[in-house]
Amino acid sequence: MTIRELAERTGMTVRNIRAHQTRGLLPPPVVRGRTGYYNEEHVVRIELTREMQADGLNLEAIRRVLESGDGSASAISDFTRLLRAPFEDEAPEIVDAAELAGIWGEGDPERRDRAERLGIIRTLPDGRIEVISPSMLRAAVELAGLGIGPEPALSVAEKLKRHADGSARAFVQLFSTELWAPFEKAGHPEHDWQQMSDALERLRPLAAGTVLAMFKIAMGEAVEKESERTLRRAARKAKSGRQNR
Repeated sequence: MTIRELAERTGMTVRNIRAHQTRGLLPPPVVRGRTGYYNEEHVVRIELTREMQADGLNLEAIRRVLESGDGSASAISDFTRLLRAPFEDEAPEIVDAAELAGIWGEGDPERRDRAERLGIIRTLPDGRIEVISPSMLRAAVELAGLGIGPEPALSVAEKLKRHADGSARAFVQLFSTELWAPFEKAGHPEHDWQQMSDALERLRPLAAGTVLAMFKIAMGEAVEKESERTLRRAARKAKSGRQNR
């Protein structure tokens, strides 16, 4: 195909295609006479470049990746896509503001703002609410059924968010220090890109499982300590009652 046909096929301008060639992002066309002809390889390169740009790589970084060969380019594209993927596969849900008010109570904009800052919900332009984690909304419903209002529930959520931020940073730092730093020091070997992707993918359930396991241990210890305090208070009251008789 000619450069104009390639532009139509990919939705790019002729000028941008030529700029990509100048930057080394596209291989040169096959020249016949005075006309350059492009093929499917050029289409794939343009699509791959777009994908990597969407994943946050600048054009110079993409050029260096493409120079190492198509295999490495595909691998880094997959890796960056994995980095940007949501940690969990839970799909958000859309609810009406009235439905949310039925759970959290009416007329408190600050309460909604706090929930948005926590990343629990997001207000859409049409006024409806995107619930980022439906499981958290179900937890709020269960807490309301137990008689726990939205204010104490949000306060607990804010505390949990701070602890969760620390846990997330710990695992990211673990990956960065123990796996990524040696890989980077080695010059990003082409054959190790897949290993990095596999490690990152395996780290996701490991992180979630480890945090849950530690939470269960901590929860057991906290309940045990609170039970001891409750029993001691009850014993003191019983003793005081006998002495007053």
